[in-house]
Amino acid sequence: MSAPNKSYDPVEVQALKPEEIDRVRDEALAAIAAAGDLAALREVKTAHAGDRSPLALANREIGALPPHAKADAGKRVGRARGEVGQALKRRQEELEAERDARVLVEEAVDVTLPYDRTPGGARHPLTTLSERIEDIFTAMSWEVAEGPEVEAEWFNFDALNIAPDHPARSEQDTFFVRGPQRDGAPGRGDDDETGVVLRTHTSPVQIRSMLDRELPVYVICPGRVYRTDELDATHTPVFMQVEGLAVDEGLTMADLKGTLDHMVSSLFGEGVRTRLRPDHFPFTEPSAEMDMVCFVCRGASVGNPDRPCRTCGSEGWIELGGCGMVNPKVLVACGIDPERYSGFAFGFGIERMLMFRHNVEDMRDMVEGDVRFTRPFGMEI
Repeated sequence: MSAPNKSYDPVEVQALKPEEIDRVRDEALAAIAAAGDLAALREVKTAHAGDRSPLALANREIGALPPHAKADAGKRVGRARGEVGQALKRRQEELEAERDARVLVEEAVDVTLPYDRTPGGARHPLTTLSERIEDIFTAMSWEVAEGPEVEAEWFNFDALNIAPDHPARSEQDTFFVRGPQRDGAPGRGDDDETGVVLRTHTSPVQIRSMLDRELPVYVICPGRVYRTDELDATHTPVFMQVEGLAVDEGLTMADLKGTLDHMVSSLFGEGVRTRLRPDHFPFTEPSAEMDMVCFVCRGASVGNPDRPCRTCGSEGWIELGGCGMVNPKVLVACGIDPERYSGFAFGFGIERMLMFRHNVEDMRDMVEGDVRFTRPFGMEI
């Protein structure tokens, strides 16, 4: 048996020759320096520092060397691999810094630009005013009632003591969905004998409330109504209305006046006086028109040419709407004993109240959908 070959020279292994290791190292360093981005650097790392790279394969050859030759060969290969590893780390840091600097430039956000280039929306003032009125009455324990906008003629006219020959029931004033049938007595609600209309007021909701609810009844009825009016500065064929109804034992005109005074002061400010003027409506008896003192001039423009008021026309008063005690015939139509119960009702146009409250001069501004009109009212909740 022969002794170990202690004279074996490791430089005779091609992969471990000093010049070969230097060549492989220099190729790796040149490839690292030429890598233009992180993706290219990852490919260079795999080719020159991966498990199948020339330096890794040379490192495997060290295991076949005799013990006394392994140390010198390991130092040469380890030194070369260390230089390649350090070069990879430095180049990666450089490329990452270049990438971050580029991202800061390409994806920069200019915080000095206007933040409101997309204008904010706004709720329509008719909606917010309607909800404010609802809040006033729900705070007094009233309920909010709603009803259909396509309504039976019986609910819209007959139950409200509006006679068949009343001008309001003509096609010149009312939108009919199905024509009225006059060959017999008017029917009740869904009966085929009654016509169908787009409701001309929210009073049908009052009728439905008296039919469906237990007494006493205290309801506020906001909603959209329809009339055959031309669209101009003071009229529109579709508008918002709010009506109130109270039916209980012992109600009087004093209760009506106190309720409306509270509503007016809540909407227009404390100290705004009101008055009732006699009038006539088929569904209330007695009936009245309600006026409030002009909230702009507070009556100071009356007889004073030096202080004219455009809001009230220097009359000192502004007409709000109609009101009165519920006609006993309406109570009877809803099955309520007028000898025991009485009630009061009122109705106001929300557009008209908005015009007074915010000095809106043209009603068409409310329906044309121009955000320049709605935006100044803001996002009131």
